[in-house]
Amino acid sequence: MKVKLRSFKMKLWLYFVFFTALIFTVLWLLQTVFIQSFYNEMLISNTKAAAEQIAVSYTEDNSAEIIDKISLSNSLLVYIADSNGTILYCSDQFRGLSGKNHGKEQNSRHSAESIRRPEEYRSLPDDFDLFLESLEASENRIYEKIEDGLYIYGAYIDGETEQSILYISTVLEAVGPAVDIIRLQLVWGTVLSLIIGFILAWFIARGFARPVARLTKKAEHIGEDDFPQEFRKGFCSELDELSDVLDETSDKLRKSRDFQRELLANVSHDLRTPLTMIKGYAEMVRDFSRTDEQQCNDDIEVIVREADRLSAMVNEILEYSAMQSAEQLPALETIDFSAVVRRVCGNFDSLYSREGGHIRTDITENIMVNGNIGRLERAVYNLLDNAVRHNGENKVVEVVLLKEKNQAILHIIDQGSGIPLEEINSIWDRYYTYRQRNKKGVSGLGLAIVQQIVQMHGGACTAESTMGKGSIFTITLPMI
Repeated sequence: MKVKLRSFKMKLWLYFVFFTALIFTVLWLLQTVFIQSFYNEMLISNTKAAAEQIAVSYTEDNSAEIIDKISLSNSLLVYIADSNGTILYCSDQFRGLSGKNHGKEQNSRHSAESIRRPEEYRSLPDDFDLFLESLEASENRIYEKIEDGLYIYGAYIDGETEQSILYISTVLEAVGPAVDIIRLQLVWGTVLSLIIGFILAWFIARGFARPVARLTKKAEHIGEDDFPQEFRKGFCSELDELSDVLDETSDKLRKSRDFQRELLANVSHDLRTPLTMIKGYAEMVRDFSRTDEQQCNDDIEVIVREADRLSAMVNEILEYSAMQSAEQLPALETIDFSAVVRRVCGNFDSLYSREGGHIRTDITENIMVNGNIGRLERAVYNLLDNAVRHNGENKVVEVVLLKEKNQAILHIIDQGSGIPLEEINSIWDRYYTYRQRNKKGVSGLGLAIVQQIVQMHGGACTAESTMGKGSIFTITLPMI
């Protein structure tokens, strides 16, 4: 199996590996390189704190017991001496002279018995004289020194009669042997942890990459008829949302492709007819009727009519395509729908009256809707144009606008031959009129455009028809 180094799964696994290696590198540095310095800092801090405790408790009756406990718990060697170098008290982690041997029998730290038994104390360090000189020379009455793995701390403390000298020392390198043990333990722990971490990282990376791979395969078939809809959701919300976006995109692409196919299959055939007419009559003018003025004018009139029809067809196709691709109306505003219907009817009636027709109106005033005025005018115009084209001999079209239950209802009634019951649900389909109803429309997109506009305004379109008596087209819009 070929491994893709730049794949999502491989990169995710490498990030996990890097993270694991980084964690163990930091752990190694803390446990090996920095452990000694960290230990020394903590030990020095604890020693200073212990010195403060001793200084505070030195004048108390049970000071010997307190000093022994401090020495034992912090592994300290503690001397308290006078300025002449005479040991007043000594304690270390192994022997607590005053607190354990005879501290219970004596209440005073400076009893004669305690001083007369120097063999029970440790000897002062050989460089104690130098320590005294350095302590006396210090400005803050405190002396600190690190030498040969020892930390030495000195300070003056107040006694019962005079100031005493506190000398504390502790070993700094005691952690050294422990580092070797820790290092060996880390070697085995690191090896095992890295192996387990790499394996777990591989399975985690594969788990993350599997849904991504499914989405990749899904995206490869986007817009196709065999587009896979199934996708196991629940791994993470981002991938679920991406899957939904792919489904929506595929659906839009399929609709666009179907629209293009239908456009090529139907409109290209419809465009051929007016083009053939234009070409044929143009050839007739060129070859035959150019010398006959009346015939020439008749032929040119046919050419102009077919050119207008071709232009209207192209405009409707472009308009419908634009609305199909638009997700929402360009602008919404408060519109007096009554005024819109009256204006369109007035403009249409002036043209229709030339052919002996008439548009009868019954419009309720002040019906307000929220929408786009240009699109709504287009919807009303298309319905009137459809009614006029399919009207009967009396050439009367009725337009009724009323309001009912907070809805604007527009009825456009013609006196035509009607629509068969089995076709009534198909009249809103694009190209239906031009293909099925004796080619009385321009492109078959008029009613499809009306439905698209009304749906974008949150309304609905319906139609009722009786054969031989005419049809009623209704659009319903929500009022403000």
